[in-house]
Amino acid sequence: MKTNKLNKKYTPSELAESFVFRNTLTDKQKAEAKKQLAEARTKVRKNTTEETKLLASVLQLRYQMEDYASSSTYDSNLTFAYFLRSYIKLKYTINKKFASDINIDETELSQLLNKHRYPSEKTIIRLEIHSNKTIPALSWYKLLEKEKEYELQNDMVMREKEVKYVKNKLRIG
Repeated sequence: MKTNKLNKKYTPSELAESFVFRNTLTDKQKAEAKKQLAEARTKVRKNTTEETKLLASVLQLRYQMEDYASSSTYDSNLTFAYFLRSYIKLKYTINKKFASDINIDETELSQLLNKHRYPSEKTIIRLEIHSNKTIPALSWYKLLEKEKEYELQNDMVMREKEVKYVKNKLRIG
């Protein structure tokens, strides 16, 4: 019933504008609202534990990893090593301590971080376990897969090197 009375009193566009585009706050009220929001955010930040902050950072990294891995574009800066380095920085100041915590040799970690080798499956599983399953092994693996896929498609040097080992190619088309 109320809707019918409103429709008779106001046009549909007036009704829509009053509900959808309502902006009746004065500049002073907007400033006060902004101030109150800032105070509320500050209060929440002060009451947030380090554990909660760490969880938020790990989840943020996970979503960045998954968004990138599922995207159709390749960025040579967003490698497994980049995300691993970002993960380590969330909690550690020294890579040696992280290597110890996931029980891999410092040298192996250095090689991973400097893109001199790919991680083994055991390392990927250990990363999942270390994050308390917040970042699944599959998320780490998909980053690695994206990197390898790009290399496989674009490594012309390897193609030229390997062509000499292939005989009797199929004659198609």
